[in-house]
Amino acid sequence: MKRLFLVLLTLFVLVGAMGWANRERLGAWRDFVAIAPEPAGPPPPQPAPARYATLKEEVERWRKDLSAKHSKARTPAEKDQVLAESRRFLEAVLPEMMLCWLGTRWDFNGTSEVPGEGNIACGYFVSTVLRDAGFRVDRYKLARQPSQNILRSFLPREALSLKVGVPYESYASELDAAEPGIRIIGLDHHVAFVVTGPGGFRFIHSSGSEPWCVVDEGRADAEVLRRSNYRVEGSLTADKDLLRRWLAAERIAVKGDPRETAKRR
Repeated sequence: MKRLFLVLLTLFVLVGAMGWANRERLGAWRDFVAIAPEPAGPPPPQPAPARYATLKEEVERWRKDLSAKHSKARTPAEKDQVLAESRRFLEAVLPEMMLCWLGTRWDFNGTSEVPGEGNIACGYFVSTVLRDAGFRVDRYKLARQPSQNILRSFLPREALSLKVGVPYESYASELDAAEPGIRIIGLDHHVAFVVTGPGGFRFIHSSGSEPWCVVDEGRADAEVLRRSNYRVEGSLTADKDLLRRWLAAERIAVKGDPRETAKRR
């Protein structure tokens, strides 16, 4: 027992001596651990105004080419084939255009036309992207309308889906299972894009909540969509009549515009 005690005492003295001899190194390591920054996450997305300008030019070139192709088509089947090609093009280019705005700051009165410049409100984000994608619509009039009027400017009433009080998880599952398309969605006090596809949906909007900018959110992150009690949406790219109007560069009348109402009387 005495021998064991002496061995343990010797080890204790040696360890203490080593610690004292390396006190500066150990102290430096302690300080490093204390002040070492947390691992940096991915940098926030940056607006892409140059890419956006290029996409606007590409959209107009494609629209004109597809319009000429549609005019030359002789049978309903040939015309439908061009409409299907137009749909595929819009479903590819519209999300790219939306993503060029990521990081652009939100403001209730924001009316920017260029990603990254100034601020943009939710309605102006939707109306500006659609105008720049070749839909002939007055973005100022459209952006000031309630979300249902925005949708009704593009789609017939029967093409809309209205859900009130549906639990978020149930609603999100419906969107996950929806056919691919570019949708406008109106909420309690908000309007946004929803892009549906095989990988689920993306909720792309100019957010008046944290982080107060244009964001691209998935099912788990879409808090604004989650909190809303009222949800009305419709697929722009699934509507053949709207695709024909896009090809023909036909002016889209804004529902709720007093002058449009007067014309119908």
